[in-house]
Amino acid sequence: MNYEDYFRRQLDGLRREGRYRVFADLERKAGAFPLATYRGPNGARDVSVWCSNDYLGMGQHPKVLEAMHEALDRCGAGAGGTRNISGTNHYHILLEEELADLHGKQAALLFNSGYVSNWTSLSTLAARMPGCVILSDELNHASMIEGIRHSRCETRIWRHNDVADLRDKLSDLDPKVPKLIAFESVYSMDGDISPISDICDVADEYNAMTYLDEVHAVGLYGPRGGGISERDGVADRLTVIEGTLAKAFGVIGGYITASNTVCDFVRSFASGFIFSSSLPPAVAAGALTSIRHLKASSIERARHQDRVARLRRRLDEAGVSHLDNPSHIVPVMVRDPVRCKQISDILLDRYGIYVQPINYPTVPRGTERLRITPSPHHSDEDIDRLVSALSEIWAEMGLAQAA
Repeated sequence: MNYEDYFRRQLDGLRREGRYRVFADLERKAGAFPLATYRGPNGARDVSVWCSNDYLGMGQHPKVLEAMHEALDRCGAGAGGTRNISGTNHYHILLEEELADLHGKQAALLFNSGYVSNWTSLSTLAARMPGCVILSDELNHASMIEGIRHSRCETRIWRHNDVADLRDKLSDLDPKVPKLIAFESVYSMDGDISPISDICDVADEYNAMTYLDEVHAVGLYGPRGGGISERDGVADRLTVIEGTLAKAFGVIGGYITASNTVCDFVRSFASGFIFSSSLPPAVAAGALTSIRHLKASSIERARHQDRVARLRRRLDEAGVSHLDNPSHIVPVMVRDPVRCKQISDILLDRYGIYVQPINYPTVPRGTERLRITPSPHHSDEDIDRLVSALSEIWAEMGLAQAA
């Protein structure tokens, strides 16, 4: 077998389908977000970023940067090992305490990313409970799916946000078997929000554990940024709340929060935790400062929601179709992978606006989109410029306008 030829053919297939991923070479400008320097085929130039998951711009907040500089000078670059072997820095302890408090839980456990926290925690919890059955929302993130697969447990997929279907699938199970319901709060592609309270009601009815991914909600919702579960007053009803430090908190890392026993269980049995070097102290310090700031300040959240509402209103006025949802994610639907990439390229090359195309397998075929994420730092002029550019492209490409 010619291995190189095989790999090349597979990549050529992605290109033909319009699904080949091209990474934009960006240099974010601290203090000037959402501006970034884009280094493309024609050299370096400034662009406006409209698809960042640094939802609140906390990755450039002066308090966060100061904390990271201080920790870097005090502790050096790396943590020096795994958590068990010399790699538990005092910043890790403080951060876990802050995260537990954020979600009203007894304890928290840090991981190197949100992907790792989902993959490791779900696989460990389920695999080590004999006979455990996982009930997974059909639109769960790839990291959750990977963890569920790795557990090798029986898995039942329930229709997205359909509590009646979840109840039907639970009712078929032996009441004595362990059960774990895995779902998200804000689903990152369509931007819809799960009925957490109703899911908890069903979990209580059938004595099931609940595992909630709040990755796209922490920092953004609730009076202290604890996510949808805090906003809805149901955090205490959830067995495990998982989140990330890489989105609204502006740094990197993942975590779970739960009871002392559950966190200790994962800490003690999860290979993805035990054998991974821990987060650099400076990263932990930055996340700690970001969380503390957003617990006390609602200015960023209020401005963020204002920007989202204004963008939606302007898109409606311009007739540019977008999915209506109750969250901060604005999916502009294109429904064709080649055109989606073309629109993204035109926005970048002609208008200096960067929005990454989202194609299969991230979203189902035929639902390709531009996933737009406004930030508190996007001005009225930025919004008008984006909408004007989209309107011109829609007219140029003969795309249907929203009614």
